[in-house]
Amino acid sequence: MKSQRHGTLGTRVPLIGLIGPIGCGKSTVAGWLAARGAAVIDADDLTREVMVAGTPVAEAIVAHFGEEYRRRDGSLDRAALGRLVFADPERLAELESIVHPAVAGMLEASIRAADAGGPAAIVLEAIKLVEAGHAPWCDDIWLVVCDPKTQLARLTGRGMTEPDARQRISAQAASLAKWRTAATRTIATDGPPATVEPAVAAALMDVLAHER
Repeated sequence: MKSQRHGTLGTRVPLIGLIGPIGCGKSTVAGWLAARGAAVIDADDLTREVMVAGTPVAEAIVAHFGEEYRRRDGSLDRAALGRLVFADPERLAELESIVHPAVAGMLEASIRAADAGGPAAIVLEAIKLVEAGHAPWCDDIWLVVCDPKTQLARLTGRGMTEPDARQRISAQAASLAKWRTAATRTIATDGPPATVEPAVAAALMDVLAHER
């Protein structure tokens, strides 16, 4: 007998929320889940979409933060904006108040479209899942973590400067306690993929086993 869905969206298949600090491997975990039949929705992709030059969200951001955050080609200077908001929680909250409402409807629509396709599960990769109020949508919430040294090495390995990387890590430190409280499962990605991937597969199997 299938277990009762408890996510508030009432999806027919398990909806797994994927959260965790930057650089800890959420996208890698999502990719492993996709390879096992899950439909993955990346909130960052939708966020970039609503912030494209000329969109109402992009114009609202420039109106609020200033023209200095608009590049000559009309696009947002996301790097400069990031340096501003990740150094000041109040400015970050201001940005999120502009972006999150626009993204929320797109996320819900994407989840319902994925559910109609009958995947093994739906994975919502969203670093701000808890803060945006979407945690109740989910049947399971996985927190992806790694040790700070590994996190820093991964971020600088992507080309981020060490000061910027440390700023991002520091900015998310306060959120980590909230994420730990919301999480139903923790996935540590410090080890090699050959060790971590089977653990992710086992976690998915555990979720799906409760559906039978």
